[in-house]
Amino acid sequence: MTQHIQDMLQTHPQPQTLFDQGTLAECIAACFDCAQVCTACADACLGEREHLMHLVSCIRLNLDCADICGTTGRILSRLTQSNPGVMRAQLQACLAACQACGQECEMHAREMNMQHCAVCAESCRRCEQACQQLLGSLSA
Repeated sequence: MTQHIQDMLQTHPQPQTLFDQGTLAECIAACFDCAQVCTACADACLGEREHLMHLVSCIRLNLDCADICGTTGRILSRLTQSNPGVMRAQLQACLAACQACGQECEMHAREMNMQHCAVCAESCRRCEQACQQLLGSLSA
């Protein structure tokens, strides 16, 4: 998926200069991946009928993180007249959502041996790191 994202970034008639294109493509891919994984994890948590009451917070964080990551990926994909302040705020929101969701999922993976939560925590950490890297290049 990253190759298609890079191809689109490179062929845009008004390439932006806020971010390195490779770093931007990686972050967009990580956001969309995390959105999908968090949505699937929320669904898997709903299937854990015997533990459902313990997973309400996890499901909520999964769904919030999925929405924020998807929105972040879409905002980062729009290059025409990007606003650095909006980009920074969105990346910070995505980072916060990924941290919260990742921590919750790590706890369920460790304490309840929920493998879907382990996969989700890993995806959240990857997205968190990609957002942090992109934020770092924005401040530079």
